[in-house]
Amino acid sequence: MKNLIAIVSFVCLGIIASIYVGFGQLTPAAVDSNDRELDGLNEKYVLDFTHIVAENTPKGRAAVRFAQKVEEKTDGWVEVNVHPNGLRYEAQEEFDALQNNQVDFIAPAFSEIAVRDESWMIMDLPYAFTDYDEVSKAYEGKIGEKLFESIEARGYKPLDFWDNGFKQLTNDVHPIEDPQDMSNLSFRVMPSEVLNDTMNQLGAAPENAPFNEVYSMLNEGIVDGTENTLSNIYSKGFYTEQKYLTKSNHNYLGYAVLMNPTTWRTLPSDYQSSIQEAMDETTEWLEGYAQTMNEEMSTRVTNASIKVTRLTDSDIEKWRQELQPVYNRYRNEIGHELMFELEKMHEDELGY
Repeated sequence: MKNLIAIVSFVCLGIIASIYVGFGQLTPAAVDSNDRELDGLNEKYVLDFTHIVAENTPKGRAAVRFAQKVEEKTDGWVEVNVHPNGLRYEAQEEFDALQNNQVDFIAPAFSEIAVRDESWMIMDLPYAFTDYDEVSKAYEGKIGEKLFESIEARGYKPLDFWDNGFKQLTNDVHPIEDPQDMSNLSFRVMPSEVLNDTMNQLGAAPENAPFNEVYSMLNEGIVDGTENTLSNIYSKGFYTEQKYLTKSNHNYLGYAVLMNPTTWRTLPSDYQSSIQEAMDETTEWLEGYAQTMNEEMSTRVTNASIKVTRLTDSDIEKWRQELQPVYNRYRNEIGHELMFELEKMHEDELGY
């Protein structure tokens, strides 16, 4: 009997030892180090990023930098191909392409987003921001938070805000200093209710057209002028077709980088983290680079054969007063909560 008990005990101990050894081989460390396939990290992902501006602009440079950082952070397992200059899609085509899984990243201007989400009209209001610090406060505060919540609810994955710069006015008729100087001139502007209304308020005629058609419109005299940042005015050669430049800083041109949510969900969490890290680092770099580039382009354009008018603080105040009715007309569409945040910022910064 004692022998039988001893035998049974020995067998049980052997079974327990086998189970322990077997489970010991299935620790997370063993899985992570030997089998990337279980978490999808052995699969290469090739993603597409399309935009409509030149490569030697803030957005163009940022897109390339972002792609490089993603590849570095994923050891080449995620590749981002950048398609500039609207070669694949024009501005409004980008949204459909993103929703139809034909592209993975786009970086539309705020005006282009506002066509689909009225709350984004706030970013098109004239003189909404007086300097880059105010823009950053909007991005990082409740305005940015609410805008991202709104666009995400419409089926897009927002990653970050990207800077370009403040818009200036160019035309081929006469110098512009007072708001009344805009009367009876025609300007190409991006398709946007607020931008159109801003021109109408100044007595000018807005003409909506794709970005890639602006140069030919100026060259052929279809419009008298346009509004854009100095980096775009220089990179696309708009200044070569215009006689007068007004440094008005009347609008801010920025972008939101949006990702296809389906693509985002299919990526392993490690790659999602790498993409967001690459985006954060690119955005931080772009903040300084965009300002520097616009300053450099300002020097180049100023040195060209174009007459430059610089608005003084008192000039700008006249423009603000002239354009105040635009704020009142879009208050309901933008939403009172967002307008409250913007006006609170104006009160804190400008005292009114």
